[in-house]
Amino acid sequence: MVHTPRSARRGALLASTAAVLGLLAGCGNGSGEDVRSDPPASSPGTAAPARETPSPSASAPATSSAPARTAPPAPPRTTAPSRGTTAAPATPAGGSRCHTSELRASVGRNDPGAGQENFPVVLTNTSGRTCTLRGYPGAAFVTASGGRLGADPRRTPGTPVTVTVRPGQSAWAGLTFSNPQVSGARAATPAGLLVTPPDERDPLRVAWPGGPVPVSGTASSARLTVLSPGTGP
Repeated sequence: MVHTPRSARRGALLASTAAVLGLLAGCGNGSGEDVRSDPPASSPGTAAPARETPSPSASAPATSSAPARTAPPAPPRTTAPSRGTTAAPATPAGGSRCHTSELRASVGRNDPGAGQENFPVVLTNTSGRTCTLRGYPGAAFVTASGGRLGADPRRTPGTPVTVTVRPGQSAWAGLTFSNPQVSGARAATPAGLLVTPPDERDPLRVAWPGGPVPVSGTASSARLTVLSPGTGP
């Protein structure tokens, strides 16, 4: 085997490399023009490189979902009364008190007994409504000129009741006194009897049909009972 020195091998490699470069240079300049390398042209319609857009989760802070609030219930609606109308007050089942202007007074037939004279004093409803009477009426004997005769009748103890009188109906109270001829009391004959309904101020005047009444002396007092339904016993 023949051993070739290292310097001879390096010289041969350099010679072959120079020959290849000369050959390439001749091929490139054969046209006699200067060949330049231009940068690649960008084709139209090519989109620019997209930029990275931050995600909403990265830019906006995270919000916690709050519980939904419940609206308070609306207050109940009230309907205002229409103008020009007024609610009428409730009327009691038996009606309100009878007034003097709604009544007529009368004296019924005498029912004597044991030296006593007993006359029913009657109040009749002449109005168009139902009303009530309760308690004792007032009474007084009067002369033709309106002067009082004797003391006013006293009240006989009793339990007052409410008497409901419809139009045309009546209530009565008993007027009792001792016969003057029996008792020996001083007597006078009144021209009329004033009757005042319970809780009223204005009296009704009615002609007195009963003859002499005691006006002074022993047993001169007349008495009245509470009102009861009807026109007499």
